[in-house]
Amino acid sequence: QVQLVESGGGLVQAGGSLRLSCVASRRTFSPYGMGWFRQAPGKEREFVAAINWNDGNTHYADSVKDRFIISRDSAKNTLYLQMNSLKPEDTAVYYCAVSPVGYGRSEWEYAYWGQGTQVTVSS
Repeated sequence: QVQLVESGGGLVQAGGSLRLSCVASRRTFSPYGMGWFRQAPGKEREFVAAINWNDGNTHYADSVKDRFIISRDSAKNTLYLQMNSLKPEDTAVYYCAVSPVGYGRSEWEYAYWGQGTQVTVSS
C-alpha cells in the first residue's frame, strides 16, 4: 500500500505559477512511473503529465505542454508539477498517481492515487 499526499494548490491569477508536490509514504518506493491527472467541475478526469521514475523520461498532454514541467526527487519520494503561464481552464482538482506498470496516459495504469489538491486560476 502506498499513500500519496499532494500539496501546493491554491488560488492564482492567470499568467501566474504554482508548484504541486506529491509525497509517497512508503519507505521503499520504486514505481515504474508516476503521473498527474486533473478533474475540472462537470468534466471527466484527464491526463496531465507522467514520468518514468527510473530514467526521468516524461510526456505531457498537449494542453499543458511547454507550460508545465513534471519532475521527481527519488531521494525524497516526491513528485512535482511546476505549472507556469496558468490559464483559467487549468482550474481543477489535481491528483498524483503511482503506476507499477508504466507511465502512460490511461488512468487504469495507475494503482494508487492521492486525495487531490485544488488549483483555481482567476481571469
